[in-house]
Amino acid sequence: MNAATAPPKTGPARTALLLGAGTAALAGAVLLSLAVGSRPTSPLQVWSVLTGEADSYVATVVRSRYPRTVLGLLVGAALALAGTLMQGVTRNPLADPGLLGVNAGAAAAVVTATALLGPTSTVAAVWWALPGALLAGLAAYSMGSGGGGMVRLVLAGAVVSAVLTAYVEAVSLSLPEVFDDYRHWVVGSLAGRGFDVVAAILPFLAVGVLAALLVMGGLNALALGEEAAASLGANTLLVRSVGLVAATFLAAGATAGAGPIMFVGLAVPHVVRALVGVDFRLQVPFALLAGPTLLLLADVVGRSLVRPMELMVGVVTAFVGAPVLLYAVRRTRGAA
Repeated sequence: MNAATAPPKTGPARTALLLGAGTAALAGAVLLSLAVGSRPTSPLQVWSVLTGEADSYVATVVRSRYPRTVLGLLVGAALALAGTLMQGVTRNPLADPGLLGVNAGAAAAVVTATALLGPTSTVAAVWWALPGALLAGLAAYSMGSGGGGMVRLVLAGAVVSAVLTAYVEAVSLSLPEVFDDYRHWVVGSLAGRGFDVVAAILPFLAVGVLAALLVMGGLNALALGEEAAASLGANTLLVRSVGLVAATFLAAGATAGAGPIMFVGLAVPHVVRALVGVDFRLQVPFALLAGPTLLLLADVVGRSLVRPMELMVGVVTAFVGAPVLLYAVRRTRGAA
């Protein structure tokens, strides 16, 4: 390993400095998310609302952005953590939360519900997308478990995604009313969601975060290789299983709540590793800071570029994430 690819030295002082900077960046992103919109308000006005000193009109405008901001915090954290887990479990720096077909499963469930029941509300779409995403992830895991290791799992995820994507395209292209409803969901957006959506996905995200916290140490051992991890006393099968289940719950909740938002789960783990190194005990908390910061800033950019209209956040993250993906591919090839 040369100096260019060596992990950073992360002592207590540097960790504390990065933690403070990450917390400040997240607080700034939250403030901007509450301030920017079709009727922009200043950060001072937002602060006056938070302290209860604003007039009723400004307070109404700012408070209408609370659900969107909270959802951005949860979805960004979930996608970043899911990506960190997927890359750690598979030991593949190009893995993302959709690797097990979670996004395709959520899309297939939403399309099925729309075809059978007609256009669905945002909350109804969430309740359909959640089981669809979970079932797709568990199906891929069950098909890919056993002999063959991670290669078999990745192939199983690709098969599940391909089959479900073909199903989604067949149904949506055959039924125009389904396509019209589905196209608004598939891009990925934080707009138009209320606290009812937050309440629906929160239990799934809580399960995912708790499971992730339980396997942080095991992922550190797993990064050394199967034999080394076993010699250190790690149960590699248990670590992989819990890590994959956690990533599935996180990705399912995030996708159900905001639609498939690409590249956050892929890009954030690379940024976090560049800052704090390969220790998952640091990667996990910093992913929980960096993910929502990135997603909220992308949402702010989408609201600012074409005001009073807006770009959906999934479009913005795709533009931001594509260069990161190219960098990751080049870096991986250079390290090979």
